[in-house]
Amino acid sequence: MEDMWYILMLHDKDLGVFLMQHGKVIAYASRQLRPHEINYPTHDLELAAIVHALKIWRHYLYGETFHIFTDHKSLKYIPTQKELNLRQRRWIELLKDYDCTIDYHPGKANIVADALSRKTVDQLAGMICYNVEYLTALRAMNVHFSVGGDLLLATMQVKPSLKDKIKDAQNKDPYLQKIKTKVQRREE
Repeated sequence: MEDMWYILMLHDKDLGVFLMQHGKVIAYASRQLRPHEINYPTHDLELAAIVHALKIWRHYLYGETFHIFTDHKSLKYIPTQKELNLRQRRWIELLKDYDCTIDYHPGKANIVADALSRKTVDQLAGMICYNVEYLTALRAMNVHFSVGGDLLLATMQVKPSLKDKIKDAQNKDPYLQKIKTKVQRREE
């Protein structure tokens, strides 16, 4: 399985990452910067984003070969640098647990990261998916999405449930209707 990572920073108080597999985004994650991280230099923030991603997606990536793409060229060489502070050394030790390579990818060429980094939370929540294949499949399952005004977390609820589908199918089945009618006559 060939996984591809894109590491990005969202805004000035957030770290954001997303995981791509076979050219499609399969997961997003972000978190606010902690008070002490606000003063980190940019390359340390990018490295913090990588560490954040490795920790939350360990179950996907441990034991797999994958690439980490970042728009900070200096991170490509950080594992071989001789003079690192303790924090960077600790993070590099974590990186050594994984079979990964850090590659440089210019920010402007990274369309997903570029688009997300320019959106506010409200704009991201209101983005519309135009992938017709997925929309058609979701409509066939009667899946509907709604996002509230100031929500930071959106949930997906699938309706009707399996129980509702079974009940509906049973009500339309002529054989079961005959049995149901016989049972109701006996009760009267």
